[in-house]
Amino acid sequence: MVSQRVATAAALSTTAALCVAVLVVYSSRKNTRAIRDISDIDKQRTPKAAGGGVVVPVTILYGSLTGTAASLADTLCKDVFALNVAGFAFHPRTVNMASYEPDDLETESVVVFILSTFTDGAAPPTAVNMCRWLEEASVDFRVSKAQLQQLSTAVFGLGSSAYSADHFCTPARSVMRALDGLGATAMLDMGEGDDAGDLQAQFKTWTQELLAQLCTLHADLAQQTVNEDIINDEYLLDEAGSNVLDLEDLGTTMKSAKAEAQGREMVTPLQRKALTKEGYKIIGSHSAVKLCRWTKAQLRGRGGCYKHTFYGITSYQCMEATPSLACANKCVFCWRHHKNPVGREWRWKVDDPLMIVEEAVTRHQAMINEMKGVPGVKLERWKEAFTVAHCALSLVGEPIMYPHINELVAELHRRRISTFLVTNAQFPECIEALVPVTQLYVSIDAATKDTLKAVDRPLFSDFWERFLGSLRALRKRGQRTVYRLTLVKGWNMAEVQNYAELIAIGAPELIEIKAVTYCGTSDASTLTMSNVPWHEEVRAFGEALAEATGGSYGLATEHKHSCCLLLANRDKYFKGGRFHMLADAHARDGKQFSSADYMAETPAWAIYDAPEAGFDPVELRHYRNGKGPGADVPKYEPSESGCG
Repeated sequence: MVSQRVATAAALSTTAALCVAVLVVYSSRKNTRAIRDISDIDKQRTPKAAGGGVVVPVTILYGSLTGTAASLADTLCKDVFALNVAGFAFHPRTVNMASYEPDDLETESVVVFILSTFTDGAAPPTAVNMCRWLEEASVDFRVSKAQLQQLSTAVFGLGSSAYSADHFCTPARSVMRALDGLGATAMLDMGEGDDAGDLQAQFKTWTQELLAQLCTLHADLAQQTVNEDIINDEYLLDEAGSNVLDLEDLGTTMKSAKAEAQGREMVTPLQRKALTKEGYKIIGSHSAVKLCRWTKAQLRGRGGCYKHTFYGITSYQCMEATPSLACANKCVFCWRHHKNPVGREWRWKVDDPLMIVEEAVTRHQAMINEMKGVPGVKLERWKEAFTVAHCALSLVGEPIMYPHINELVAELHRRRISTFLVTNAQFPECIEALVPVTQLYVSIDAATKDTLKAVDRPLFSDFWERFLGSLRALRKRGQRTVYRLTLVKGWNMAEVQNYAELIAIGAPELIEIKAVTYCGTSDASTLTMSNVPWHEEVRAFGEALAEATGGSYGLATEHKHSCCLLLANRDKYFKGGRFHMLADAHARDGKQFSSADYMAETPAWAIYDAPEAGFDPVELRHYRNGKGPGADVPKYEPSESGCG
């Protein structure tokens, strides 16, 4: 019998072996935790297994926003089920809180709550009903304080320390308090997962203790010693080896993880894996470069991006990069699906700016090299593409956060690479300290405080003050300054007059207005194709905004394929009856210069209302529906980049 048990133990998964090993150490100590007395359990709620043993149902409820909580719930479910190989009898299941009836808690024996955190510490939409029910029941004098006395619980919260400490894992803490108020027994302390750290490791540490508690609970419920011959066998202890974890050290492990945050690399292994899978070339510990789809398109003679139409930028000589994958917002329309880190300040290892530029150019050239032989790629353009002439510092994250951004920009300019830098308007002091760039963008994602909060989901509690401060700082710049408006239908398109008021604050020279780019479905966003405006709607908004400025800004150019148009300050850019939008300049080696130093006349095909609608006639339009020589696509397709 023992030999059969040993053979079974040898086949255990890593999770089950580790849990039983933890139980060995745990059982050898006096258990000081308040595991409720077995007499409190309704025996009818613990069904018998076929062999006569007790089956313990374990319900794992999750409230997820981006899919992380759901993923952790699935992992835990597998870990609990793996314990059955060791002689236990658990029946785990995962349930979305949105589809769970709170009253059913009274019929449960063991429930685990895994709960993420939404804006301002609120519960995610899928968990609002559950959290409200628990909170109201726990303070209702008509509800017994022993309502859930039969229930054993565990709670794990997901949050981000990048946000205010007051909001960290708030929904999970509220659930923990409410369960206690209803008489439920907590099997262990609440776990906290910080997505600014190694969340997976934090969850694994918490899970180890939970599994040990479940093993003890099962043994008490069954009043049997089915696992004694396994526990006493030295083979299992030898197999566990260094994986045996003393529960008294668990708290130290969690604390040390937080202590290691300072100086760590920005991108965690999981984030690196996710970003690499999407085509990002990670540079060092916090930078990246990626080949834009418009670079690929223009290499094949199928048209350039809106920057080609508006400013004369050659798309196949444009490098899209960032020195900071971290951002201070979690925008609802983020086309990166929130796989990048977040933070309110730089708290990671800092890479050398010269190394970042060198690696970015090298990685970009390597991706260009891979385009050789792709059907339709023009050889002359392919050769020219190895010379990077422009850098869009807008790939992902907040580039202005990088502590050495000035040195990085200077190095790009030294290589005669022009720079377009995009900031999310949360770091006004960084805008003031920034050296001259070819064109400086500020993202204007909404025109009122409440809408901005809903759309950008900023980390800073004083986000609106920072936003306005960034606009004031932009006004002081001497180079081209741009407001970039991303229109999301149903979210931020009904505030034209409010946008006009923001324009008066920052006095940008240019205003780009663009429809949100649909990037497919994601747990990180609730946006659908219904939120994407048509180009006609973008035009109508642009015309209304131009009128709201009292004629100070005119409709300069448009790029229909990107659902994008440009308003320009008429006093500065309207000369001789034509707009002069082309950025006819390279770098100025960090010297102060004005927008008047580098402008050229906009070609006829690029002006607003031209029949070409911003499509360069030297390119061949490619039609995927087979109705033309080459392409407007009747069905909008998800984009792999933010350029649309």
